[in-house]
Amino acid sequence: MSHTQALRPGWTPLTIALMVLGFFVFWPLGLAMLAYIIWGDRLPEFRRNAEGVRDDFKRSFSGCGWQSRREQRWGAYQGHSGNSAFDDYRAAELKRLDEERRKLDEERAEFETFVRNLRRARDQEEFDRFKSDRDAARRNNNNTPDTRDNGPVIDL
Repeated sequence: MSHTQALRPGWTPLTIALMVLGFFVFWPLGLAMLAYIIWGDRLPEFRRNAEGVRDDFKRSFSGCGWQSRREQRWGAYQGHSGNSAFDDYRAAELKRLDEERRKLDEERAEFETFVRNLRRARDQEEFDRFKSDRDAARRNNNNTPDTRDNGPVIDL
């Protein structure tokens, strides 16, 4: 009996021992071993299903001209539909969208600058108010006579 046959999915003494050891060492390992015992024989099926879902997902986006930002910036995607009128229309629309994106980015930067300046002005106003309140409190303390009792005065 080879090692691969001993570590097959199912309730073999080796898999049970590994599961128990996994629970003692670190409980997620024991849980993973339990999952392998129960569903391990279905792993190839799970893999095929996952690959099929991935392929379907990629296929559903292959014809819509979806591109990553990097591909848009560097022009790596040069797909042609075979219809020159449509390709010209698509190129013009992509250029228009890039221009709109650039304008939106500029507006966002302007708004962030505006908000930053607004916060700075509010912080400056609060700081000025603090200083004036503190100066007023100091002037009030200096103008009031000292009425504290410093103890008896002894003349010598």
